[in-house]
Amino acid sequence: MFEDSTFESTGRIKTRSRRWMFAALALNGSILIALVLVPLIYPDALPSHFIPPLLVAPAAPQPPPAVHVRPETSHTSSGPSETRIFVPTRIPHIIDTSRDPAPPLNPDVATAIGPSVPGGDGAGPFAGHSPVVVVHPPASAVRLPSKFVEGFLIYKILPQYPVIAKSTGTQGTVLLQATISKAGTIQNLQVVSGPPLLRQAALDAVKAWRYRPYLLNNEPVEVETTVSVIFKLDH
Repeated sequence: MFEDSTFESTGRIKTRSRRWMFAALALNGSILIALVLVPLIYPDALPSHFIPPLLVAPAAPQPPPAVHVRPETSHTSSGPSETRIFVPTRIPHIIDTSRDPAPPLNPDVATAIGPSVPGGDGAGPFAGHSPVVVVHPPASAVRLPSKFVEGFLIYKILPQYPVIAKSTGTQGTVLLQATISKAGTIQNLQVVSGPPLLRQAALDAVKAWRYRPYLLNNEPVEVETTVSVIFKLDH
């Protein structure tokens, strides 16, 4: 029997009609389409826990509430430094100034009372005090040109012409460097330039010269200058 059934079923087994297969596919497809479209068309039909939270726009941030700070006014007195001004109800005829005495005068501040001030005696702020005059000491020596120093010359000796210089016809000018002391005498006499045959004669003559003391701030000072001695032969 089994063989007969196998033999007979080979190529001969008939399934149900294909219409049932197409009907099942159509039913399943319609169910899927309904599951997809219904939430899109009617979102309120689904429970709230099935709605994705990203579909809901977040609420706009609210600005912080304004805080009004009311300044506190203290009516308590902190000490005698508090000043209060009261408007008088009437103007007094006599003003009492005994509570506000004038500050005492500072003796270290000088005040001048001249004759133009009523009640002044004409005494200045430095009355009874002599001014102090500071005099700086003069310099040790003042350098002056020879032309200016010639006006202070009070005694002069002409140099002796050396015999050798005359016989050789030597003539010229000897320039000397000298210091005139506070008493007017010649000191530190040195030869700067000039013919050698005439230098000693110039030194011997200028050593005896005398000058009037040069005053600086009414004080005699030393003067550094140059002296020119001219030797010239008479033909």
